[in-house]
Amino acid sequence: MKTITHQEFGGERPLYKSEDMQLRQVTIHAGESSLKECRRIEAEDCRFEGKYVFWENEGVVCRNCYFAPSARSSVWYSRNIRYQDCRIDAPKMFRRAHHIALENVEIAHGEETFWDCSDVQLKNVKTAEADYLFMHTTDIRIEDYRQDGNYSFQYAKRVEIRNTVINSKDSFWESEDCTLTDCEINGEYLGWYAKRLRLVRCHITGTQPLCYCEDLVLEDCTFGDDADLAMEYSTVQAVIRGRIHSIKNPTSGNIYAEEIGELIMDQNQKQPADCKINYDRICKPAGV
Repeated sequence: MKTITHQEFGGERPLYKSEDMQLRQVTIHAGESSLKECRRIEAEDCRFEGKYVFWENEGVVCRNCYFAPSARSSVWYSRNIRYQDCRIDAPKMFRRAHHIALENVEIAHGEETFWDCSDVQLKNVKTAEADYLFMHTTDIRIEDYRQDGNYSFQYAKRVEIRNTVINSKDSFWESEDCTLTDCEINGEYLGWYAKRLRLVRCHITGTQPLCYCEDLVLEDCTFGDDADLAMEYSTVQAVIRGRIHSIKNPTSGNIYAEEIGELIMDQNQKQPADCKINYDRICKPAGV
């Protein structure tokens, strides 16, 4: 394997179509497509400033590397990517990429990242300024993760998330087969139109969560005081611990809650309108 150490490159395609190459303490300055169409590239302690770095690549390993804000759209149309101990300040980092693993990575500006990707694994990752994250992405596995950014996981499929804090309004819209365990999800309009969304021991905040869901499952979940008008027009099986502010017109299923602030079951409930509500205490039925 060829090794390049302590060198600087810039301009367009300086290392185009390289194969079996190790980069050590290399800087890629402004330019485009520095490592396009490459195979089996390892980068360690490198700095990337140019955009479109790893396009159409097969086999990329980055360790302790830095991607500057100007290194936008760096990993598109590539496969078998592994980042460890990296910092990414560039937006739109991963698109139409497959078999991606990130560990101990900070994404400081994650806007429009992980679009149309598949087989994504994240462990101990933080993302910020991350609006529209994971759009149309499939087969995601996440653990020990924190996210700040709205409209995330829209249209995502086959997602498993553990021990995570997600601050995102409009998250998991029209998603399918997503399971979140021991997570905190903060943001209004969570999970609308989702299919087979399962939340296990999760804490949920934000107005109007989990509406228009199909086959929604909640297991031992808790809700913040602002989580009102929940589960409208959803089919649901739910066990809720503590108090939920209000539940409105679920369509079908079974809901158990220790305490319901307000239960709204009115003439607008959709058929089959047979959801069974069980509770230890109800504070205010609708119309009282």
